[in-house]
Amino acid sequence: MIQKHSSGRIPKSLNATGIVFDPHPSRESRLGNLPISRALPIRERRLVGPWCFLDCFGPLTFAGDKPMDVPPHPHIGLQTVTWLLAGEVLHSDSLGYEAVVRPGGVNVMTSGAGISHAEETPPINSGHLSGVQLWTALPDSHRHVQPSFMHLEQVPLIEVRGGIIQVFTGALGGRKSPAPFYSEILGADLQIHAGEILELELNPEFEHAALVLSADCMFESQPLDERTLYYLGTRRECAAFSSQQGGRVLLIGGLPFPEQIIMWWNFVARAQEEIAQARADWEANRLEIGERFGKVVGEHGGMLAAPELVRFARPNPVS
Repeated sequence: MIQKHSSGRIPKSLNATGIVFDPHPSRESRLGNLPISRALPIRERRLVGPWCFLDCFGPLTFAGDKPMDVPPHPHIGLQTVTWLLAGEVLHSDSLGYEAVVRPGGVNVMTSGAGISHAEETPPINSGHLSGVQLWTALPDSHRHVQPSFMHLEQVPLIEVRGGIIQVFTGALGGRKSPAPFYSEILGADLQIHAGEILELELNPEFEHAALVLSADCMFESQPLDERTLYYLGTRRECAAFSSQQGGRVLLIGGLPFPEQIIMWWNFVARAQEEIAQARADWEANRLEIGERFGKVVGEHGGMLAAPELVRFARPNPVS
């Protein structure tokens, strides 16, 4: 019997055991002057576990520029995760935190009921930038929690025969990231040694997806294209990645998210009315007649204006 995704689509590819292997090309876009490749959300796949957003940026080399310069903007109902392969990003938020994340470390911000933050290339930098930003949808039981922020200088690192695993979210290979999350979840950077195979044990209850970060990579003898998210479905107890020249793969996963969400701009909610209220509250913040989202520390010029409420993306199918 052919499996269908929760969207009702027939997967593009199944392996010999009937487990999903479904490629989704990313969508090229821009964030100000920064070119990005958006892997989530896309029309065919809105979620992987609780992961609801995935942008890749770089690799860039620059001199005297500020390639990342995102003014203060709001979030509700989600967590942001910033993971770098190269360079630096300065995070500033309305809780008063400032933190520069570098490769090997991670920034995790929980928006809860409302927070605002800015992200930029710091004045003192290496002239390089490459990384990913991801969002998780907070479950209904925790989406109104007080906002919080955690910066980790170094995430758990595992050296195995086939490469190096850095666990920035959840747990893998007996190591667990101390960053707080509210769903069963996984986020890991797999560095595969040249000519080697990196084998992993996976939680078969999780759905997983993989994205090439650099160089050539293969998944169980299947070549992986860059700028393509490979949805691997559930039921996988193990995975094997290989590379001829030495490559890197982003692996994300989690229990299928059981709730329907609505995403619009920087908000994750359950009803259109919540989003309309959050937008109105942010605009009040910008005019300094509201306080829901606070004020981001530091000098950033103007706040980012919310777009008009023209339309909403359709809600995700419930897993």
